[in-house]
Amino acid sequence: MSKLRFSSIKESNNRNRIAIEENGRRSELFGINVFNEDKMLQFLTREAYDRVKGAIYSGSKIDRKIADQVAEGMKAWAITMGATHYTHWFQPLTGATAEKHDAFFDLLPDGKALEKFGGGQLVQQEPDASSFPHGGIRNTFEARGYTAWDPTSPAFIYGSTLCIPTIFVSYTGEALDNKAPLLRALSAVDEAATAVAKYFDKNVSKVNATLGWEQEYFLVDKALAYSRPDILLTGRTLVGNSAAKGQQLDDHYFGVIPSRVLSFMSDLEKECTKLGIPVKTRHNEVAPNQFELAPVFEEANLAVDHNLLLMDVMEKIADKHSFRVLFHEKPFAGINGSGKHNNWSLATDTGVNLLSPGSTPMKNLQFLTFFINTIKAVDTYEELLRSSIASASNDHRLGANEAPPAIFSIFIGKQLSDVLDELEGVSQGKLSPEEKTELKLNVVGKIPEILLDNTDRNRTSPFAFTGNKFEMRGVGSKSNCAKPMTILNTIVAKQLIAFKKEVDALIDKKNLKKDEAVFNVLREYIKTSKKIRFEGDGYSEEWEKEAKRRKLSNNKSTPQALQILTSKESLALLKSMNVMSEVEVRARQEVELEAYILHLQIEGRMYNEIVYNYLIPAAITYQNKLIKNVMGLKDIYGAAHKTFTEGQLSIIENIAENISALKKKTDAMTEARKSANVLTDVNKKAFAYCDNVRPYFEEIRIHCDKLERLVDDQLWPLTKYRELLFIK
Repeated sequence: MSKLRFSSIKESNNRNRIAIEENGRRSELFGINVFNEDKMLQFLTREAYDRVKGAIYSGSKIDRKIADQVAEGMKAWAITMGATHYTHWFQPLTGATAEKHDAFFDLLPDGKALEKFGGGQLVQQEPDASSFPHGGIRNTFEARGYTAWDPTSPAFIYGSTLCIPTIFVSYTGEALDNKAPLLRALSAVDEAATAVAKYFDKNVSKVNATLGWEQEYFLVDKALAYSRPDILLTGRTLVGNSAAKGQQLDDHYFGVIPSRVLSFMSDLEKECTKLGIPVKTRHNEVAPNQFELAPVFEEANLAVDHNLLLMDVMEKIADKHSFRVLFHEKPFAGINGSGKHNNWSLATDTGVNLLSPGSTPMKNLQFLTFFINTIKAVDTYEELLRSSIASASNDHRLGANEAPPAIFSIFIGKQLSDVLDELEGVSQGKLSPEEKTELKLNVVGKIPEILLDNTDRNRTSPFAFTGNKFEMRGVGSKSNCAKPMTILNTIVAKQLIAFKKEVDALIDKKNLKKDEAVFNVLREYIKTSKKIRFEGDGYSEEWEKEAKRRKLSNNKSTPQALQILTSKESLALLKSMNVMSEVEVRARQEVELEAYILHLQIEGRMYNEIVYNYLIPAAITYQNKLIKNVMGLKDIYGAAHKTFTEGQLSIIENIAENISALKKKTDAMTEARKSANVLTDVNKKAFAYCDNVRPYFEEIRIHCDKLERLVDDQLWPLTKYRELLFIK
């Protein structure tokens, strides 16, 4: 490309971009900072464009020659957009994203400078692998790791940096991130679902898993957040007495969005739109200061990338509006916490949602096939699916009458339950003409009514069918969606492979017609997966007892939930589906357990600081003021002072009792931490923190909150809930 043409394109792009940003509609603004198909057509050769499209849609490889062409075009576009640096944007096992910026700058041997970005820099970089969580895959002295370009997720410009989504692997090839296993799982479900979809439509050549996340979050005034050391270091309030008014009036949910928040949301949506994140819905959530944002559904890998990018963008935009975003699942006691509902489905390249009921018997049989197989997959691997949402912060939320319980079950609604019950009762083997008619007219014919959203919503269900998708409600608000999506797509892929094998065997060995074979296998699945279906209140004690009778898992803590990862069945599943090797699975279990330990360790240390440096000194100061008041009244009234100081003396005693109890509990927690810290086995250490350290947190909090109610408001050193929770 000539310098003159390049300069002209750059000037034209800048003019267009500025005009669109200032005056354009959302549709015109969408994706202007993304190297999407339109940009590729403008900046790539036809050969490079076709090869990138092939990599996106069929997984074909891009050789170095084409990579050089793509890199040259990508660099040219990025520079026209004002980018000065590039980075490989990846998802290490920290749960967040990572990036290392390099300039489009190099020196020639003669000392002249130039902008340089070739296929080598596009395809691969080498960040320090030992400095990220790796679960023992790498030794400390073995630093080499690689980030490798993921062409299925488009590059984008954020600020002045070209960001290239990548996977992150060790020198020996093991995945050190959340994206690589997700891509493997998506490939597995594509292959398995396509094979089954061909029973119903031979034209299907690809099936994509789709994801629509719903991001809940809290906003707190930045200055007030900085006044709370617990918020800054742990993301939540470790202490704090509930405000007189919380969410009990239900006046915040779907209420008028505060003007200051609306301004933040508008700027956020504008930035998201430029980055190609299709945000669509915004509203107040149940708790004060709690809000939600949701996008249009996308292919799962891209949706995961967009959610992680969104959280980063939210923090930057919030800072400009003097807010602090809290993604912690339970930042405030006494009000609802935050989740990230994952709405999942499967879509063919022919434009069909495989979990959407159709208008004909064959389409309904297709729907039932993928619907029932998903239920069967969750029934078989419910404990593994539970492990994918486990974290120290999400433990505060699950089962707390605001989120699904730790017991996994599936809600499908009365109509679909009746349909499955009726299908279960049809006789086995070849269907009679009467049964075929009944199946097509009386049973399958009922399904189209579901299009009218006749499935109710069950907020207590961890996995609910909501018309044309399954909603996984237990995912935590700060979690990376890649983890539950990796497990869900893997188990569905495994189940679909088993289903096709059974159907083909009936066709080949028993000479059943295809639809009869499909139906016979589905009917058996309905019977054998019945225990996972539950339509009632997931919070009730009765359900906990019933779930135990059904032999469903109830892993209430993260250390419990993570044990299933290294079971014989889990290791075999993930290895057989080429999603994770045993080394990769064991590494992830260790990383997750270490993260759990470190989060509780930080919170324990923070409790020490708050108790000894903030709350006890404040309580003693107020106690001394009361003592001085009592002594003064005694000097004036003598023995009669008792009549006037009964209230003060009672408060003094109450403060003293709580200070004493607070010190004892905090010291005991510290000793429990010390005992846990000497353990070298990560499993034993995690359980020690869970069983011996964590229980003290709530006991310490009780005494802290009692002191808050007793001590003079002007002397209390921490910003209170009533100040944190109500934005105007």
